[in-house]
Amino acid sequence: MNRSTAGIHHITAIVGHPQENVDFYAGVLGLRMVKQTVNFDDPGTYHFYFGDEAGHPGTIITFFPWAGAQRGVIGDGQVGVTTYVVPEQALPFWKARLEQFHISYREVERFGEQYLAFDDPHGLHLEIVERSAGANSQWSFGGVTTEVAIKGFGGATLFSSHPAQTAQLLEQVMGLELIAQEGDYTRYRSTADIGNIIDLKMTSGVRGEMGVGTVHHIAWRAVDDSDQVNWQNELHDLGYGVTAVRDRNYFNAIYFREHGEILFEIATDPPGFVHDESPETLGTELKLPEQYEQHRAKLEQILLPFEVRELDHHE
Repeated sequence: MNRSTAGIHHITAIVGHPQENVDFYAGVLGLRMVKQTVNFDDPGTYHFYFGDEAGHPGTIITFFPWAGAQRGVIGDGQVGVTTYVVPEQALPFWKARLEQFHISYREVERFGEQYLAFDDPHGLHLEIVERSAGANSQWSFGGVTTEVAIKGFGGATLFSSHPAQTAQLLEQVMGLELIAQEGDYTRYRSTADIGNIIDLKMTSGVRGEMGVGTVHHIAWRAVDDSDQVNWQNELHDLGYGVTAVRDRNYFNAIYFREHGEILFEIATDPPGFVHDESPETLGTELKLPEQYEQHRAKLEQILLPFEVRELDHHE
């Protein structure tokens, strides 16, 4: 098996009120909303996508906002921490920005790198780290300039119910390279410049429970449809319960739950987000897949209103 995934395509999480979600990821973190659509399996729920200027693979965090839903528990069988990468020398800006918005953070060190660790309003664990690799985002918003803006994912920390089996999958099937071990963590690297560092916690803890403030799944990159089918066949041959290909409009997806109980997706890089909106207008209108367009009026009554807005960070 000589193939490997380039790294993270996207990470999808469950959060609370949509306006709180948009205010934090666009208003505070300065990400671009690249698509507002609905959960294709539950169209009464939004599906938001945030990323760099175009929503390139490796930059995309997506959300199902469930206002008033039960809080989850972060634990084994989940992505425990989502890491963002910013340009070198940008951490002082981000410290000041988090302080301006009264967001408490901790400074932590792991594998010789300095991280800012904090939570979003709904309890997701996030980190920011500086690295030179990867292109700067060309999106600036609300006081976050391209010189300091989040480039995309630095990576993620996986909490596994069976870390040794997850490690075997990452290294022997997904093609990630084991590059370091430190304390409870083993570090893997993929071939991409961003979304490429995976830290696997090698000890088990509390079992995760799905709900608000937890990651639903992590998606890995497939080059195209053919590459995805190869992944699907290989995973099937290895005994994983992999799904049929599902059309998600902006990529095709297959899903399987690995032996550490984390839900993995493999998503195609194409077609991306500009086939139903122009690059200039990404994320500005509710986009529905063809099967739900006839229900637009009803869905627009059900879905809670929100707006992407600049926040007064001098409060």
